Amino acid sequence: MLDGSDAPPTASPYPLPWLVDRRDRSHPVLTNGARPLDFVRVFTGEGVGPARTRLWGRVRAGEQLEICLCDVDRDDVVLTIAWFRPGDGLEYVWRFVV
Repeated sequence: MLDGSDAPPTASPYPLPWLVDRRDRSHPVLTNGARPLDFVRVFTGEGVGPARTRLWGRVRAGEQLEICLCDVDRDDVVLTIAWFRPGDGLEYVWRFVV
């Protein structure tokens, strides 16, 4: 059983490295922040069936990536992005909607 003592120590809050441009809801653009990220994956889920997975791998600082949502209901889709920060080896996950 996990308790608070099992959690890894954190020196300071980690600001979300992503900026999402939602001007075109069919093709939102994600921009990475100031540092590269490793093993980046995006999961697109509509609540029915398995989520679609996109493997982006290493994303450079400032890199922009587009997600095509042409074949999904944008009012029902939830996007989940997961990545590892170089240096701490921890996985981070963020969910958002367009």
